[in-house]
Amino acid sequence: MLGVRDFPFPMAVDDGGHIAQGGDTDADLRGRVIQVLFTAPGERVNLPDFGCGLFDRVFDPNDEILAASIKFTVGQALMRWLGDEIVVSDVGVSAQDETITIEVAYVKRADLTRQTVRVHFR
Repeated sequence: MLGVRDFPFPMAVDDGGHIAQGGDTDADLRGRVIQVLFTAPGERVNLPDFGCGLFDRVFDPNDEILAASIKFTVGQALMRWLGDEIVVSDVGVSAQDETITIEVAYVKRADLTRQTVRVHFR
C-alpha cells in the first residue's frame, strides 16, 4: 500500500479512481527517459536544471555539430537525472533530410537488461 507521501511515477489513477501502484516496469523507466529528453531546462520550477531541451534545437542547422551537441547533452542529462536507475551505453544521432533520429541505448541497473528509446524530430 502506498504511504501518504509515496506517489508512483508517472502519476496515474486506476480503474477504481485510486492512485495506481507504481513500479519499475520498463514502460515507467522509458517514460522517465522521454521526460528527461523532452523537458527544457527552466520548465520545472523546483528543478530548473532538469531536462535537456531537445525542442529548443528544432531550428538549428542539421549538421554534424548539432548531432555532436545533442549526443553530449542527452548523455549528460540522462546520467545526471537517471544515473541511479540506468547506465547509458550509447546515444546515437542520425540525420536524414529534415528528420533527426535520436536513439538512446541503456542498461537498467535493477536487472541489467538492455533497453532502447528512439525519438524522431522533424
